[in-house]
Amino acid sequence: MKRNVLLASVLIALVLIGFFGYRKYTRSLSPEAIAETTENGVNIRVKYSRPSKKGRLLFGREEDKALLPYGKVWRTGANEATIIELGEGLYLAGKPVKAGAYSLYSVPGQSSWKIILNSETGQWGTAYNDGKDVLSVEVPIRIRPKVQELFKIYFENIPGGVNMVLSWDQTEALVPFTRQ
Repeated sequence: MKRNVLLASVLIALVLIGFFGYRKYTRSLSPEAIAETTENGVNIRVKYSRPSKKGRLLFGREEDKALLPYGKVWRTGANEATIIELGEGLYLAGKPVKAGAYSLYSVPGQSSWKIILNSETGQWGTAYNDGKDVLSVEVPIRIRPKVQELFKIYFENIPGGVNMVLSWDQTEALVPFTRQ
């Protein structure tokens, strides 16, 4: 009996060590980051992980073996789902959004991206449940002159708010947030 308990304890310990070791390893490849702003009366905080380009084709057609094919939902980062926290109610591309925490997903496209706010938080990024979507909007993109090796989220001031910029490779999606 004692031998079975000892064996089960060792097995559980090994599984836990493996799980936490794997999480630490994946986080070392895509470090965690926080982007936040309080500019122009807009209070936003984004917690995400920063994957690297590593010479890969990021955006493109599925048949071209793009990492993020056009028209497919992306977790907008790596590892756990990206979390966006709005300190007050805002407009996202002209649509009202209540204050709170949301998972941020996106759907890359050739000339625009779809941005999705989802009410489910705390899940692994690939565990997307479209039944929990709160809002989705189309936003414009722009081309960067230089390659952005690590995925980055940052903010730019615009009249009455900010653009949250999703920047990777030579693509930047411009996600406008304005005050209500």
